[in-house]
Amino acid sequence: MALEPVWFAVLGSVRVERTGAELALGRPQERALLGLLLARAGRPVAVSEIVDVLWGRRPPDSAVNVVRRHVGSLRRLLEPGLPNRAAGRWLIRDAGGYRLLVDADSLDLLRFRRLRDEAHRVGGDTHESPARVVELLTGALGLWQGPVGAGLPAEVRERAGFGAVDRERLAAVREAADAALRAGAPAAVLPLLQEAAAGDPLDEPLLARLILTLAATGREAEALSTYRAACARLADELGIDPGPELRDAHRAVLRGTGPVDGVSRGGDPDNMGPRSTGSPAPATSGAEAATGAAAPATPRVPAAVPAQLPHDLPTFTGRRAELEQVLAFLADHGDSGDGGDRGDRGDCGDRGDCGDSDDVRPADTVVIGAIGGMAGIGKTTLAVHWAHRVADRFPDGQLYVNLRGFAPSGAVMEAGEAVRVFLDALGVPPERVPHGVDAQAALYRSLLAGRRFLVLLDNARDTEQVRPLLPGTPGCLTIVTSRNQLSGLVSAHGAHTLALRPLDAEQARAFLERRLGAGRLAGEARAVAEIADLCGGLPLALACVAARAAAHPDFPLSAIAAELRVAHGSLDAFSRTDASANVGAVFSWSLGAVSPEAARLFPLLSLHPGPDFSVAATASLAELPVRRARSLLTELADVHLVGEPAPGRYALHDLLRAHAAELLEDHRPEGEREAAAERLYAYYLHTAHATEPLLAPYADPVPPGPPPAGVHAEPLAGHEQALAWLTAEYPVLLAVVGAAARSGSDRVACQLAWALEPFFDRRGHWHDWATVQRIALDVALRTADPAGEARGLRALARAESRLGLHGSARPRLDRALELFAGLGDDIGRADTHRSLGWTHEQEGDLPGALHHNRLAMELFRNSGRRAAYASVLNSVGWYHALLGEYREALSHSHQALTLLQELGDRYGQAATWHTIAYAHHHLGRHPNALLGYGHALALYRELGVPYLEACTLVHAGDTHAAMSDHATAHEVRQQALTLLITLGHPDADRLRAQIAASERCV
Repeated sequence: MALEPVWFAVLGSVRVERTGAELALGRPQERALLGLLLARAGRPVAVSEIVDVLWGRRPPDSAVNVVRRHVGSLRRLLEPGLPNRAAGRWLIRDAGGYRLLVDADSLDLLRFRRLRDEAHRVGGDTHESPARVVELLTGALGLWQGPVGAGLPAEVRERAGFGAVDRERLAAVREAADAALRAGAPAAVLPLLQEAAAGDPLDEPLLARLILTLAATGREAEALSTYRAACARLADELGIDPGPELRDAHRAVLRGTGPVDGVSRGGDPDNMGPRSTGSPAPATSGAEAATGAAAPATPRVPAAVPAQLPHDLPTFTGRRAELEQVLAFLADHGDSGDGGDRGDRGDCGDRGDCGDSDDVRPADTVVIGAIGGMAGIGKTTLAVHWAHRVADRFPDGQLYVNLRGFAPSGAVMEAGEAVRVFLDALGVPPERVPHGVDAQAALYRSLLAGRRFLVLLDNARDTEQVRPLLPGTPGCLTIVTSRNQLSGLVSAHGAHTLALRPLDAEQARAFLERRLGAGRLAGEARAVAEIADLCGGLPLALACVAARAAAHPDFPLSAIAAELRVAHGSLDAFSRTDASANVGAVFSWSLGAVSPEAARLFPLLSLHPGPDFSVAATASLAELPVRRARSLLTELADVHLVGEPAPGRYALHDLLRAHAAELLEDHRPEGEREAAAERLYAYYLHTAHATEPLLAPYADPVPPGPPPAGVHAEPLAGHEQALAWLTAEYPVLLAVVGAAARSGSDRVACQLAWALEPFFDRRGHWHDWATVQRIALDVALRTADPAGEARGLRALARAESRLGLHGSARPRLDRALELFAGLGDDIGRADTHRSLGWTHEQEGDLPGALHHNRLAMELFRNSGRRAAYASVLNSVGWYHALLGEYREALSHSHQALTLLQELGDRYGQAATWHTIAYAHHHLGRHPNALLGYGHALALYRELGVPYLEACTLVHAGDTHAAMSDHATAHEVRQQALTLLITLGHPDADRLRAQIAASERCV
């Protein structure tokens, strides 16, 4: 008897129709299970993944049995009268999970993909009309009735990864818009574009096409209005300016022309800038993945053009002559430098013109070598304001870094660190950053060559710190601020200079009027002049006074001036002006306006070595409850004694830090200062130590001992929270290691450096890893600590190995092995053997890699270190697999998997499933291989490791191809390709070529 036709829908609500009648689906979990199977589009879904999607991290003990009952219910729904426990026609058991047997004639998602693939084929045929492409894509998009699985709980949709399928719709909308513009039929896609843009209002490629399409249908005013709204939304929600694609669309509307070749290409994932060569997804698993070594391969490209400028000060005033001077610098080099005084950048004017020029000639490289003067004079404020005024002349991006050249803490940013910050912003994956400052600077200059960037280097110490950060070709503008004159930039690079002076009486009056209003100053001319004089014309000091006056609107300014007159303070060390005013008096006076407890906290803040600090760190520093610390920081911020550059993070201006340090030195005994610093360092050390087992359960941490009274490490519930804390505190942690070493807190410097190793490796911060480990090794050598020396040598060697410096890494590891043996430290020996194994693998010596991992395995086993033993068991299995010894690989990896599951090490489980699958594939056990890859994929997706997910998908595609399932192989490889393109990884091009070659062979 013929089966009745069934139609499945997941593009919108989950629906099933039989012979045109919609079926009543069962319980919510059954609907969610059906939606998951449909979104996988005929591919098997592992039971473990089903459990994760339905229940999350805390499934009931009966979860697997419940899944089986749901499957039975769905089978009977689809095939009424089906006996219990019978295999159905539509829903079958496959590869350790379940699969719906659907095709493009029975599932809307597959029909959508078939129509889109046909559109791609037609679009590549020059004999076909673009109108046919539009017809196919609009037909495909017409199948969508809402987001995938609409109506299912949000947490289920998120765990099931439905967002990835939703993004296919957005890509198709963009393709349809491009085709419609080519075909001269923009009205056909306008409703689709408007709907998609309403759902994703920050998607710049989508908005650019909407603007072009509106203009092409004669709705230019609406197109310009859409652009203005997009500018405001991007500024308000992301703090960025529109990218080049959006600006190009705007410019095309103003000129009355379409985009180049009729199509805006910026959103095409195949047109993502320069491509690199590489292998198609390397066989990354086993030893490398289990130790976290593969995780750093999470390269990325910036989601938008770099727009790193700090926010412009809305109350900027004065400095008119200086602003005209710096704008003239740019005009002297072939660029007007300003599109007129546009006021608020969020307002694009009635024409929608945000300052685009129709005729902008490339400017020479211009270095403003000294927007200089004493601290607090307003160098950064002027530089940032100028940069915002001319930013639209540099559509390829704006880069900013605070070089901390005169940081009282001594945490001056090295030039190499600054270059790596810029390379990261430019989308260079960590593993592609070369070794050495010269090579890094050369890569940086190459990326900027032929492009128009604005680079703001704030607070530079000297010419040598700046030189590696200068672009090498015309078209870029570099602005440098410094307290020094940087004469080397003038002589060697033709830099222009501008020395800022204190504000005169009239400028100071305008400054106060902008903040307080003209009415507040009326009749107070003498008081205003006295305030300006007592503040020495420094904008920072005037801002403190304005904050005090604004907080007390009933106080006459004469009373404010009197308060200031009797204050006292000293900043002699920072004075670089002949002004008779004692600027420290302003800060001491402001400090007198806060509570005694806030005033007591302020000097302690000077002990913090980082660029900013959190509330929790402040609480430990001052031995306060977190809630009270937050309240006191808010109080200090209200009077401008601390800044709040990001929510919950605070910072001290260098001038205020110096004042705080003077107060601390003068009024707090040495013992109290040392105790506060010890508490601060202990907060970072103990929290970093708590992250280590969460990121690397197999690690051999050094216990830091009990924390001092008043110190409370962050409560971190899992590896996600650990990564979030480490990411937020990363620049601070680097500074703390250096500060601890300089202050003689040797134990803290070493232990913090070692505790950060898993994070350095996971995120690919290999250069910083090497820098920090050199500090720790120097401390160990200086203090004649053989255990610290051994650990320091091993840690530095690991970083050097990641950087490809195997020649220096191998001798360090050999020496570390000798030291650990002399100390009788079997765990240290085992870890060192494992590092030697990875180094041998990188040198192509697989037998040597296997030998060292076997030695490590035996040492871990004899020492009772189960987590490390389980991890290295899989490493041994992986090297057996690479050597073609697949049965040995399976024996070791299955043992590893059992232990890793008992220990809850999900990252190690994922790597081990990959090893098992790899071995099964080469033994010809393809269904077993697919099952293993499925488990690895589920874990990598849960952990958020897209690069290893892509590697696993490539290998799974190889298995499907070996089973002659070329359609699924193609689909899986395409998923991997999408991930690699999104990551900006060089493997994308090779995988694309592999896919093309496989298509020719089928």
